[in-house]
Amino acid sequence: MNFVEDDLHAELRSSVAKLAGQWGHAYYAEKARTDGRVTELWQAMAGHGYLSVNLPEVHGGGGQGVSELAVVGEELAAQGCPLLLMLVSCAISGELIARFGTDDQQGAWLPRLAAGEKVVFAITEPDAGSNSHRLSTTARRDGEGWLLRGVKCYISGVDEAAAILVVARTGDDEATGKARLSLFIVDADAAGLDRTVIPVEIRSPEKQFTLFFDDVAVGSDRLLGTEGDGLRQVFFGLNPERIMGAALANGLGRYALDKASAYARERSVWGVPIGSHQGLAHPLAQAKIDVELARLMTTKAAWLHDNGADGAGEAANMAKLAAADAADSALDAAIQVHGGNGLASEYGLADLWGMVRLLRIAPVSREMILNYVAQHSLGLPRSY
Repeated sequence: MNFVEDDLHAELRSSVAKLAGQWGHAYYAEKARTDGRVTELWQAMAGHGYLSVNLPEVHGGGGQGVSELAVVGEELAAQGCPLLLMLVSCAISGELIARFGTDDQQGAWLPRLAAGEKVVFAITEPDAGSNSHRLSTTARRDGEGWLLRGVKCYISGVDEAAAILVVARTGDDEATGKARLSLFIVDADAAGLDRTVIPVEIRSPEKQFTLFFDDVAVGSDRLLGTEGDGLRQVFFGLNPERIMGAALANGLGRYALDKASAYARERSVWGVPIGSHQGLAHPLAQAKIDVELARLMTTKAAWLHDNGADGAGEAANMAKLAAADAADSALDAAIQVHGGNGLASEYGLADLWGMVRLLRIAPVSREMILNYVAQHSLGLPRSY
């Protein structure tokens, strides 16, 4: 094992940080406060190929993997710009279309993703929670196509998307009664599809929506992969989702620690910099350790996924939990170091609390991760 970052990753990290730094957290925070969009930053990233670094070269991507996409996401977050739609559009939808799409589907959608268009992901439902087997949104045959009916909730960025990758029930397993799921690419402005904004206490440019599908018609060319095999396909996409969630959390942890360390070196109250006091230094040091440990697991998870190796699911779940917890601790310590200034808008910390807290819940809760590790890593009886 070589723990020295290779030239490709080092150059990518430096370039993304430099570009994102031209906008920075003040830009991101202002867009979040005013219900704006970070279109300029997103398109700049797309123009340099950073948002499609994991997509095939033949379709305008960089021909690399989730490892490189995670570098991009982490560096954006480390500049105070955690772009949540990287997680759903670049990681989940991009990876799923590249892996399971037909040649025509890849040719139609991957170049658009590379150009900066967005395909968001819709699986969550009001009555299903983390139990995908209980999904009630259905897709039923209608001639050569399908009709989608049901409700999805907490779907990010629909107002910015060209399309939505929807998980729907297309039948039931006769032996178990569990849902047979399939994936469909649905235009965001399709007839019969309505949406409402979900008010949330998170300062983020990306909005959350409830979607209502009222016999939304899609052609047979919009079925992604094999009918009824959607659950397996979804699980393939969930590893990149967790890895990107971890990458964003790692970047936010680094951002918070950079801000706190700079403040602790400069701020003097008792005749010496406040960073010389162990009561403030030790929480920052512990947070630094936790963030670096999470980054290591994220790197491992991305490598395992890109190489199709065993253990990718375990590592991706562990990375996501570790990174979310580490970012939460880092931001809390950073705010504490700043004292009252930690809550002042100009210091750019407290406005990120909602996003950091969200990453402990979504895209998968820490409780479900612990269930996974208990069952699959430790061989303990299934608890749910």
